[in-house]
Amino acid sequence: MSKILLVLSLLLAFFGVKAQDFTFGQLTNEDRLFDRNKIDSNANAVYLDEYGTSRLTFDSETGNMRVEFYYHAKIKIFNKEGFKQANIVIPIYNGDSDNRKEMISELKASTFNFENGRYEENFMDKKAIFTENRSKYLSLQKFTLPNIRENSIIEYSYIIESPYIFNFKTWEFQGDIPKLNSVYVAFIPANYSYNVSLRGFYKLTDNKAELNKECLRIAGKEMDCSKLTYTLKNIPAFVEEDYMTASSNYKSAIYFELAEVHYLNGSSQKYTKTWQSVDNELTGDKNFGGQMKRKDAFKEIMPQLIANATTDLDKARNIYDYLKKQLRWNNYYGKYSETNIKNVLENRTGNVADINLSLIAAMSAAGLDAEAVIISTRENGMVNKLYPVMSEFNYVIAKVNIQGTSYLLDATEPLAPFGLLPLRCINDQGRVINLKKPSYWIDLKASKKSLTNHILTGELYEDGKIKGTITTSRIGYDGINQRKEIKKYNSIEEYVEKLDERLTNIKIKNFKISNIDSVENALIEEYEVEFSVYDPSHKEQSYINPFFINPIRKNPFNLKERTYPVDLGAAHEERLSINLQLPVNYQVKEKPQDLSLGLPNNMGRYLLQISLNDRNLLMSQVLQFNKAIYTSEEYHYLKEFYNRIIQTQKMDILLANVTK
Repeated sequence: MSKILLVLSLLLAFFGVKAQDFTFGQLTNEDRLFDRNKIDSNANAVYLDEYGTSRLTFDSETGNMRVEFYYHAKIKIFNKEGFKQANIVIPIYNGDSDNRKEMISELKASTFNFENGRYEENFMDKKAIFTENRSKYLSLQKFTLPNIRENSIIEYSYIIESPYIFNFKTWEFQGDIPKLNSVYVAFIPANYSYNVSLRGFYKLTDNKAELNKECLRIAGKEMDCSKLTYTLKNIPAFVEEDYMTASSNYKSAIYFELAEVHYLNGSSQKYTKTWQSVDNELTGDKNFGGQMKRKDAFKEIMPQLIANATTDLDKARNIYDYLKKQLRWNNYYGKYSETNIKNVLENRTGNVADINLSLIAAMSAAGLDAEAVIISTRENGMVNKLYPVMSEFNYVIAKVNIQGTSYLLDATEPLAPFGLLPLRCINDQGRVINLKKPSYWIDLKASKKSLTNHILTGELYEDGKIKGTITTSRIGYDGINQRKEIKKYNSIEEYVEKLDERLTNIKIKNFKISNIDSVENALIEEYEVEFSVYDPSHKEQSYINPFFINPIRKNPFNLKERTYPVDLGAAHEERLSINLQLPVNYQVKEKPQDLSLGLPNNMGRYLLQISLNDRNLLMSQVLQFNKAIYTSEEYHYLKEFYNRIIQTQKMDILLANVTK
């Protein structure tokens, strides 16, 4: 990620030609004849042109500054798969009062189809626009352009007025389809200073700064602006693939954060904070530091919680287990408590901060060294490390330090063992907030490897059926995810019944599931099963594919080039052992060759061994990923690794009846 820090007072020189918006409805022969092979032969649609501007305006009625954002796009649709590009969604953010709401205006949209040697314009009816309220603070303005066909060109534009000047307006150069030309122009008044960062893999095609005279009038005084123009051309689509954090971490985009404002009366206000000021703000806030200090809330219950604990680690485990069972998360994120610990304990529910700040206070009440860690979850994106931007943090967890070891805890996840954060929290680094010491960064890593172990012991009969027992144990995130799957059902019996229905080729005869609620132990599932692996009509020889337990049939990595890392969340290992007794007089005539595949630098491996011991067919398979995160440079190794495994697992074992 490249960072560009701009001091706008130094960017007032004129550097080049002004970027211009394109004229609505003015289509060219090049638009009509554009060949998608020029940018992406697989593209279903393409942005022919995209243009946007943002500028600050002064609302004389309220005395507040606002951001006016103008957007204009022209898109060519190649086929039916591209028709979805005609479904437009515009997010509108709302605050608690009328002057904290965004307003959309001057929305227009048209579809252009080439008929009889000319383009026919189909105007969108205003009645086609509707609003969907997603939450108290977010609504979606939606519309679909009319008369969409293959090779249609759609065009739309609108203006949004927003009171949220801190982040100005983010501009994403990359989207889900390619773009030929994307231009963003920001008009920044001379008395406003913004930190500007460019994220993503692709560098700007052009970047200009020039002076724009008298762009803003405040209280009768004309202000000059810096006109900043950012251009990126021939932009590939951003394709999301498995094992990634928020796409906003990797899309090419321009981000703005307000640093400082110099007012007309000579005063100024800094918005870019130091961590020292953030520390003071958080520890002094009644809904953050105030809750961390509420040790008194646990005065009565604490002796009972730690009565039989012989070590500090035992104390911490007891407190963590107690709060996990007592408090129910309401599924709301947040770094500030919405109530107080007393109410949380009485109502037994709260948001993330309510629960985890309670956990910190309880740990402190037991004499343990507990701290808070503010983080940004995986879907929320990574935080800026250069300076604190509090709006980027959306979550808080606990950290307890015992005899030189630190444990990160989240009591909102009842199925997580002590010290293993939910996967949503594993995202780069968090900031540790201590009531008395300066804050610092800490890595957010999974404390345990995810491990699944399958064991099949059984007998193969001449009719092609296998009867035996499959035992599967899971720990780490594999255990958490499987427990969540089981907990979706009203009972274990209902879960197994639905599992039996899904496994059309396998009949579950009996079962036993252990440690569903004992999350510190491996989750163990045992199934007595019966299933067929070959057609019994071919009695002289039969083919059996031994990869019938969790086979890999599809490569999760199919991009020609991936510009962002592969993030598994944790190191992972899966083992499979099969011990199958063959029918009398059966022998193995052909089998997949034993295989040992390794990723470079011990990043992972795949091992396969198949042998025959008397009548017992023995198979052992190991799949290991020794890192949680693989770089984009390592992507092609992973891709080829999976391709080799998939080809191996297509191979069969040939069994022959030597008496025939």
